[in-house]
Amino acid sequence: MAYAVKLFSGTHSRYLAEKIAYNYGKPLGSVSMQRFSDGELSPSFDESIRGCEVFLIQSTCPPAENLMELLLMVDAARRASAKYVTVVVPYFGYARQDRKDKPRVAIAAKLVANLLTAAGADRLMACDLHAGQIQGFFDFPVDHLDGTAIFVPYLNSLKLDNLVFASPDVGGVSRARSFAKHFHADIVVCDKHRKRANEIASMQVIGDVEGANVILVDDMIDTGGTISKAAQIIKDKGAVSVRAICTHPILSGKAYNMIDSSVLEELVVSDTLPLKQQSAKIKVLTVAELFAKAIRNVHDHESISSLFINLNQ
Repeated sequence: MAYAVKLFSGTHSRYLAEKIAYNYGKPLGSVSMQRFSDGELSPSFDESIRGCEVFLIQSTCPPAENLMELLLMVDAARRASAKYVTVVVPYFGYARQDRKDKPRVAIAAKLVANLLTAAGADRLMACDLHAGQIQGFFDFPVDHLDGTAIFVPYLNSLKLDNLVFASPDVGGVSRARSFAKHFHADIVVCDKHRKRANEIASMQVIGDVEGANVILVDDMIDTGGTISKAAQIIKDKGAVSVRAICTHPILSGKAYNMIDSSVLEELVVSDTLPLKQQSAKIKVLTVAELFAKAIRNVHDHESISSLFINLNQ
């Protein structure tokens, strides 16, 4: 039995939700967000969703308020008798806290998974999680979309020769290696040591970049420090050009100034998060069509494998 599909957006992701709805061929549903004077949120659906398959679109960055808004929307949908509730979270906040890397810290990604489960979500749809293993934190299906679907065609259009892919840290090697396999290119690694979060103490490049067009690959860019420093070191090692691909443009603090003053030819990002300001060096590719197709396939009980580019070919 097919249930009616209804798409709704949280406050923060309206810009992307409208594009997803357009690509899906269905207008966004109406939801009101009342805000009390102290900032407390109270969402309410302005139309019946009884027996419907509901998709709630909301990235969770800045994490706390947008996450709370999403949780309240899930709860409201459940209490309004929605048949299925899928949370569409293009950028999944708190994903960097996915393990205990030192004593007495929280595993925030698992906590967020528990909160979404407790609120009543039936399914999660996200793009380029910080670590694929985060899918295991959920006790319901997770559709983990891959940003390569938009980045590979763009890289092909550049027609660059002597490509080399680089990981800005050891943890991202598998991501860079997948791109390298697809383009039959070499890979280098930037080994960094941090003093503390968002502050790099030292970095060195492992591999040869002499005369190459280098593409740095990462899932997110926050302060821009790692990417900018990696690009400078790679350029100093003799690279012809350095570009960066980062799915989620968090870009906090002085990130825009850092990118603009860096040696990067361009920073290619997706629109899972909105840019806070424009930059001549930042190019934005949309994931709206990718998510619209995934929503359609989920509703039609079809595989979403066709939406992935096989980077191992």
